[in-house]
Amino acid sequence: MRGMNSPSEGEGPAPEGRLGEAVARLLRILASPEMAKWRVRMGIAFALTLVAKLFSVAAPVLFGEGVNVLTRALAAETASTLAFWAFGGAFLAYGLARFASTAAPQLRDALFAPVSNDAQRLVAVQGFAHVQSLSLRYHQMKRTGAVNRIIDRGANAVDFLLRFLVFNILPALVELALAATVAAVLYGPIFAVIIVVAVLAYAVVTWAMTEWRVKLRRRMNEADTEVNARAVDTLSNFETVKAFAAEEREVARFDAAKARYAEAASASQQSLAGLNAAQAAIMNGGLLAVALIGGVMAVRGELEPGDIAALTLMLMNVYQPLNILGWAYREIKQATVDLERLFQTLRLEAEVADAPDARDLKVSGGAVRFEDVSFSHEGRSRSVEHVDLEIAPGSFVGFCGPSGAGKSTLLRLIFRFFDPDTGRVLIDGQDIATVSQRSLRDALGLVPQEVVLFNDTLRENILYGRPEADEVALMDAVERAKLKEFVESLPAGLDTRVGERGLRLSGGEKQRVGVARAILKDPPILILDEATSALDSRTEAEVQAALAEAARGRTTIAVAHRLSTIAGADRIHVMEDGRIVESGRHEALLARDGLYAAMWRRQAESAEAAAAPRAAAKAGTS
Repeated sequence: MRGMNSPSEGEGPAPEGRLGEAVARLLRILASPEMAKWRVRMGIAFALTLVAKLFSVAAPVLFGEGVNVLTRALAAETASTLAFWAFGGAFLAYGLARFASTAAPQLRDALFAPVSNDAQRLVAVQGFAHVQSLSLRYHQMKRTGAVNRIIDRGANAVDFLLRFLVFNILPALVELALAATVAAVLYGPIFAVIIVVAVLAYAVVTWAMTEWRVKLRRRMNEADTEVNARAVDTLSNFETVKAFAAEEREVARFDAAKARYAEAASASQQSLAGLNAAQAAIMNGGLLAVALIGGVMAVRGELEPGDIAALTLMLMNVYQPLNILGWAYREIKQATVDLERLFQTLRLEAEVADAPDARDLKVSGGAVRFEDVSFSHEGRSRSVEHVDLEIAPGSFVGFCGPSGAGKSTLLRLIFRFFDPDTGRVLIDGQDIATVSQRSLRDALGLVPQEVVLFNDTLRENILYGRPEADEVALMDAVERAKLKEFVESLPAGLDTRVGERGLRLSGGEKQRVGVARAILKDPPILILDEATSALDSRTEAEVQAALAEAARGRTTIAVAHRLSTIAGADRIHVMEDGRIVESGRHEALLARDGLYAAMWRRQAESAEAAAAPRAAAKAGTS
């Protein structure tokens, strides 16, 4: 059942983003059943894009015709009503066409906004749901925030690529084809060649120089990072710099870093100037070619002045979307990488998954059995080795031992955060690998060493154990967890926000919220993972009383650092190097004078040593 799926996916170098694959994925997203409700809008939006480009190509033709009508009237020295209406009609049509070519995209964007946002939501939710389904090991090996960045960037890439490819790149190609066709039919094939060659030259030069500029820009960014790092490092160690009289040395190092940045920034700025100059040369070369060839054809009587004006406007319209081609190329390249990284994550399979025929766990008494269970974390020695034990229904069982003995790993195996290498874990005779993970974890309650709370209210954090619980059950859990007095002292009571990860609460208060959450959930099996080890003695006693209330009437499994917290357990298992080396009640284990007894003596001596100064101070004041 085990086989790790490259847990560091998304952490290393970015995958190669291929535009064709990105487009195929976008089409699959748009064709998905969830997007069916937007099909009409998508069709209308695409139609408006084509309409806008038709009017964009038609407008110069109408303008040119207006100029031709005016030129003919002036040449004939007549100002007939017919000529006036023909001239006015042509320019009115030009104005309407220009308006339509700019208004249609605005209407299209308004119509398509919900489509794009819903596609973005769909991809983000798919990504979020998928990473929720991945196993604990995957999340343990991710850097903080890395998963969220992958999802956010992937979803934003969907929005960007949809808008840019569908409404910028594709329409620009359509406009190029229309303009070349109209120019060839109305004015001559040579002008179609000029338009296509100019646009292709512009695109190729922009692509080549942008690839070059990306390298220069990367070098500039690295130099900028070095400057900032050098400044922060020096200023944050200011006392050390002063102590070693190293001010001049640090200034020299900062100056060297700044010089490298200045050199890289100058190269980047010069490359931008070169790109702009090359683009301007191509654009103006195309316009000059139209003017020269058009002028020659006009002298021959093959074209009229308005035709040259129309061709000039048409070429300028085709050029317009190309002004951002360099930026668009970089952004599209990055967006395809971001989308590929998200789909790379979506292709990961969960290490721990429900069996196809998984059924719900049926808990009758809460008996837990480990049958010859062994487990090792990848690349490490065995964390748990040949553990074979049974926990009776309703009993209180404690686990203790040195750090790294495998105690917490056993608890994680009960939750099926991992599957054992060998053996199996059973609850009431059911192999937990054959039941659904949801039903398994519904039967388990957890109070960890450090309760982590959501940045929400006390109420919502306690209800996380059972969201559907009513107010009576909620207040009962609060009271049994010894939280009532604390809640009543707060102006907003249970509606008090606890801050990120519960930072507004003390350690003891957070632990009691965790206990209240477990009590409210009312699971048949309660897991306590060193639930009081990080607390002071007074707070520990308060939380311990709450835990005793939570454990009443249910199977309770506790991992403890402080042995006093499990001294009253029905059975204590002592672990060392992944094995259970001693088992029994507290008194029997002390009598055996083994590892448990040695640990007990050390803790007792530490407690006495800590208490001695306080006793001496108290005696001195009496």
